[in-house]
Amino acid sequence: MREQVRYIWRVFFPKRQKSSLSLWQQMKKSKASYMLLAPYFILFTIFTIIPVAAAIVLGFTYFNMLNVPEFIGLSNYKALFLNDEIFLLAIKNTIVFAVITGPIGYVLCFILAWFINDFPKPVRVFLTLVFYAPSLSGNMYMIWQYIFSDDQYGLVNSFLMTFLDLGIIDDPIKWFTDEKFVMLALIIVQLWLSLGAGFLAFMAGFKVVDRSIYEAGAIDGIKNRFQELVYLTVPSMKQQMLFGAVMQISSAFAVGNISIQLAGFPSTNYSAHTIMTHIHDYGSVRYDMGYACATATVLLLIMLLINKVIQSVLVEKD
Repeated sequence: MREQVRYIWRVFFPKRQKSSLSLWQQMKKSKASYMLLAPYFILFTIFTIIPVAAAIVLGFTYFNMLNVPEFIGLSNYKALFLNDEIFLLAIKNTIVFAVITGPIGYVLCFILAWFINDFPKPVRVFLTLVFYAPSLSGNMYMIWQYIFSDDQYGLVNSFLMTFLDLGIIDDPIKWFTDEKFVMLALIIVQLWLSLGAGFLAFMAGFKVVDRSIYEAGAIDGIKNRFQELVYLTVPSMKQQMLFGAVMQISSAFAVGNISIQLAGFPSTNYSAHTIMTHIHDYGSVRYDMGYACATATVLLLIMLLINKVIQSVLVEKD
């Protein structure tokens, strides 16, 4: 059956032939399209490429915002990995966040989008808004300060202390100040916030799948929705799945603001300290911009490496 599905896939989605034109010739042929894209590319260069390049350069300097940057070579990077124990702890916490919230959030986005996709349009639009709203709502995650309140009036503590009169806990848990529980609480909040651009990409991806391949698959032996999902839907959504994976993992590695707002800065014994909060510490508190830029460059390299791994898994080679 798998060979038959592959045949159907090749019929409906044939491989594109490589163009004999050079890159420059292709650009000249599509110059009208590039002219329309020019405003975006100009703004992207000014507000993204130039700041990133400047941060990489400043990572090799000592710059305190008052004096001219002083070139110090690799000193910032040596200090990061050899002398800064807090940075090493931040790497560990960031990886824990990314490993747990990234894959789980990705799968959650996909399953919810798949589940919502078959509802009637009014219901689908409403549910999409409900699940996507947390990523649009700014500081709405502050509601979790009440849910995980440190006293007996917090929803979680109240439930654990009174549930069926079992008294699961005797004293309220200090979720955002106890280093044993702070990471668990922040991971739950991050998962709640994770239904963002990746979720919308999956919703869009389900809509562009050619419905005729399901009919062909049914004729060819596809018997249930799960087989449709594995053999037909997922191969048809490679681009959306790649985009969703990149966005999900990137947001997982960039966790910082919720840690500062919910666990405080610094958190108890730096138990919720991440690379982003380390950048905030040196860039916005100590104003050691060179050191902060070196830290940001390390985070950039980590995210590029993860992106490369994701592409090697999800991008189909010709």
